[in-house]
Amino acid sequence: MARAHAQTRTPKVPVRDQTRIQGEAQPKKKRPRRFYDYSLLFTIIFLTVFGLIMIYSSSYYNAQVNGQPPSYYMVRQAQIAFAGFVMMLVISKMNYHFFARFTIPAIVVSYVCMLLVNFTSLGIEVNGKKRWLGTRSLRIQPAELVKVTVILVLAVMITKLGKKINEWRVWGMLAALIGPLALLVTANNLSSGIIIVGIAFVMMFVACKRKWPFVLTAALIAAVILFAEPVALALEQVGILHEYQLERILVWKEPEAYAQDGGFQVLQGLYAIGSGGLLGKGLGQSIQKLSFLPEPQNDMIFAIICEELGLFGAVSVILIFLFMLYRFMVIAGNAPDLFGALLVVGVMAHIAIQVVLNIAVVTNVIPNTGITLPFISYGGTSVLFLMIEMGMVLSVSNQIRLES
Repeated sequence: MARAHAQTRTPKVPVRDQTRIQGEAQPKKKRPRRFYDYSLLFTIIFLTVFGLIMIYSSSYYNAQVNGQPPSYYMVRQAQIAFAGFVMMLVISKMNYHFFARFTIPAIVVSYVCMLLVNFTSLGIEVNGKKRWLGTRSLRIQPAELVKVTVILVLAVMITKLGKKINEWRVWGMLAALIGPLALLVTANNLSSGIIIVGIAFVMMFVACKRKWPFVLTAALIAAVILFAEPVALALEQVGILHEYQLERILVWKEPEAYAQDGGFQVLQGLYAIGSGGLLGKGLGQSIQKLSFLPEPQNDMIFAIICEELGLFGAVSVILIFLFMLYRFMVIAGNAPDLFGALLVVGVMAHIAIQVVLNIAVVTNVIPNTGITLPFISYGGTSVLFLMIEMGMVLSVSNQIRLES
């Protein structure tokens, strides 16, 4: 019996062998797979390339008239877009929490730049608007930096404040921090001022539990638009509104009465949209860009899209932007934390507001505010900072962990 019992005992395994056996039995830990929104990346590439094509199509005549090569505007935009694209890819591979370190420097630089533009001789005036810093050949528009700054500052502040963001005193603190910056931008650039306020409005609406102030504000804005003419006349009388801003509202209400003055651009844009029909005249075949529509490669490029590509092309562009906004919503909804979600919400608000305002201006739904169509209109500073924003969004998407 003792011999049989000894035979049934489990043989001893050396400690070194036990370690090896246990190690083999344990499954290897897999590194978590990370998401990267290639759909958004390809959308950005498509819009940028399409924008370069439309810039060439809409600007080659004006470039030749001004003594430049036909591809002058397209080449300049392509160079800046390429540099911005490289920056976007680098930023997209960084941890987006790193950007929070630049909150204070960003707001200080934004204030300094806007003060230099508005109150010193360093500000460059172009077409009667003092909006640039730098030289005539190499300049930036600080208002584009302010948009990114507002997104970053609000995302950091809302995340740190937590539930305190619903308190009135906190709203006052944020207004005191960002309000003067928005006013400095609005002084010479109404459209950018509207966008900055709109970005703050959307981000606060998403973050706050108390919704009625936002609904009331939206209703007041709608009422102001509905009664824009008498409101504008009253504001002009007390000196709040400049004469040229009042003229824009009067032109908006009745562009035919100012056909040879302020309403000329609006009417030419509407002629371009109406003559495009369903399928358009064909790429490069626009008539309105032949010195009828002033600087068609800038704010009014959507009118050229309508004329050359028709209703089909215009709707296609709108659908692409809607798809981009959908990708923003997907990334924000799956962001690892509140800070990442708010960054994406801020960028989404920027793109959505700017697209809506540009198309509304071109179609004369709202007064002319001089605003570009993202990724498509000519404007180096605009496309550069848009690429930076896209890098931030892709950075958030790259931190989303996929379930194995």
